[in-house]
Formats: sequence, C-alpha cells, structure tokens
Amino acid sequence: MDSSNHPGAAGGRGGFGGLFGGGSPGYSHSDLAGVPLTGMSPLSPYLNVDPRYLVQDTDEFILPTGASKTRGRFELAFFTIGGCCISGAAFGALNGLRLGFKETQNMSWSKPKNVQILNMVTKQGALWANTLGSVALLYSAFGVIIEKTRGAEDDLNTVAAGTMTGMLYKSTAGLRGVARGGLAGLALASTYALYNNWQHIKGSSTRMSL
Repeated sequence: MDSSNHPGAAGGRGGFGGLFGGGSPGYSHSDLAGVPLTGMSPLSPYLNVDPRYLVQDTDEFILPTGASKTRGRFELAFFTIGGCCISGAAFGALNGLRLGFKETQNMSWSKPKNVQILNMVTKQGALWANTLGSVALLYSAFGVIIEKTRGAEDDLNTVAAGTMTGMLYKSTAGLRGVARGGLAGLALASTYALYNNWQHIKGSSTRMSL
C-alpha cells in the first residue's frame, strides 16, 4: 500500500497538513544546490573573515621609527652609479664593435682582425663606462650634499645637481666649457624632473581646463 496516498500522511493533501493550507514542501540537498545565496559575502572557511578586507590597494611595509617610505638620494646613488656604468659599458661595446668592423673592413677574416675588433670593443666599453660612471658619481654626490644642506628633497635638488655636475665635468675646458656643461646639465636635469612630474602636471592642466 502506498503511504503517499494515505489521508494521514504528512506529505499528502489530506490530514492535518491539508487543514492549514497544505503540507510543508520537502527540500532535498539537490534542490538547495542551485539556490544562490544572495546578499551574503564570501567568507573564508578557515579564518571566518571576509577576504575582501584582506586585499590592500597599496603595498604595506614595516618601517623603522622615523624612516621615510621613499629611498633617499644616498640610497639611490649606488643604483644610479652602477646602472650608468653598466649602460656605458654596453653602449661602448656596441660602439667599439661598429668601429672595429669599420676599421677592418678591408681585412680578411683572420686572427689579427679578430684581435683588433676585440681591442676596440674593450677600449670603447671601458671608456664609456668610466665616463658615465664619473658623471653619475658627481651627480649623486652633489645631490646628497644639496639635500643635506637644504634639508628637503624636491626637484630643485635634481636641477641644481645636474647643473653643477655639468659645470664641474667641463671645468677643464675653460669658461665656455663650464658654461656649455652647465647648460647641458641644466637641460638634462630639467627634462628628467619634467618627466617625473608629467602626470601631476597633466592632471593639474586638466582640472584647470574644466
């Protein structure tokens, strides 16, 4: 006998369930699997914490008391000098390779030609590495001195350090050389400062136009 058709069955339409508007619907695990849990935030099953609160928009670091979040000129000096030396060596090597092929274009492939090209690459690489490294050393030294003297770090230090570096580097070429070196350093440092603040300047001009 089928119990589902019995009048007293809880799931049937008869019995006490029928007196109060029908029996309560029965839900299985398969029925609840497709029901979305709207309005509920995803919680971590391990921490019982909403993982959205754990996502940070910016990097967080533990800094010593009184330390700055940005590196100063003294810390950046090592990276600047090393980067300029490596860049100078790479550029000098390519330039030496070009000059070596140019000077030995009338020679057949032989050991003297290979040695001459290798010597040119080594010479030009060392020359450019020494040149750019010296300029970077002067620029970093002037930048650190100006920063410690003024007690502030801004683009004025960059422009002043670039100008003084150009003047000192060309100091052996007389007054005209000092002037040309200073103008070259001023132009390069101003361009670098403008590049670093381009987004800020662009945003300011946009707000003014609105």
